[in-house]
Amino acid sequence: MCRWLAYSGEPLKPSVLILDAQHSLVAQSLNSPLGAETVNGDGFGFGWYPEGSVAGSVPALFHSIEPAWHDENLRELTDSIASPIFFGHVRAAAGPPIQRTNCHPFRHGNWMFMHNGFLGGFEAMKRDLTFAVDPSLYLDIRGTTDSEVLFYLALTLGLEEDPIGAMGRAVRQIEKVGEAKGVAFPMQGTIALSDGATLWAFRYSTAHRTRTLFHSAAIPELRQMYPDADRLHLFGDHAKVIVSEPLNDLPGAFVEVPESTVAILDDSGYRHEHFLDDGE
Repeated sequence: MCRWLAYSGEPLKPSVLILDAQHSLVAQSLNSPLGAETVNGDGFGFGWYPEGSVAGSVPALFHSIEPAWHDENLRELTDSIASPIFFGHVRAAAGPPIQRTNCHPFRHGNWMFMHNGFLGGFEAMKRDLTFAVDPSLYLDIRGTTDSEVLFYLALTLGLEEDPIGAMGRAVRQIEKVGEAKGVAFPMQGTIALSDGATLWAFRYSTAHRTRTLFHSAAIPELRQMYPDADRLHLFGDHAKVIVSEPLNDLPGAFVEVPESTVAILDDSGYRHEHFLDDGE
């Protein structure tokens, strides 16, 4: 469907990953070997927390309906700033129109969200799910994607206080509505979420055959494995990236996130937690 990456760590020029990596996000927009669609040219988005941000800072967004490989402003922007947490997303539209309000990432307050995947049977579920969004949040939905509805449903269900629990409740509600509408597999996707301090990345689908998701190995370990890889010195010791597919071909550089898992990346490193046991 789409390709995305999310970075957390010491402030970094986003162009290092979005444009300059061996298999950068822009390169994946033209050719993504692990994607459902090889080309992701239906617009893109970039979101970042400015360097020096304090807790509660609102992230900045840049969206375009241009293909990522065709937009000169993306190079200018990502080469001119540094950020401790940033998101990049290239879109392959699967129904909702190509317009800026449908480009990821989405933002609410200090929260940022993006999604690769779809809600199966969304046309049948759309009214029930949209009307389940709290009225105080409903008017903030600006686009027409299932992804944005998922974000605002999770916000309704307590995302700002309990990100993992709220995302689980949102997914279960989608599955419940889908079951009532005769949709076999309502939820598919990988999700990135941040409050500006912590990065959560979810991999889950009702069918348990979710889109690919990987995170980088620890930078100190990679420097030991590849002492001649000068590029690794661009990154601080706490740098971490989570991606739809690996950004390079170095064996061991990227670790696959297991099915039905949330990866949590913060100043302490990264850890995995199971997400939505079958009995939940």
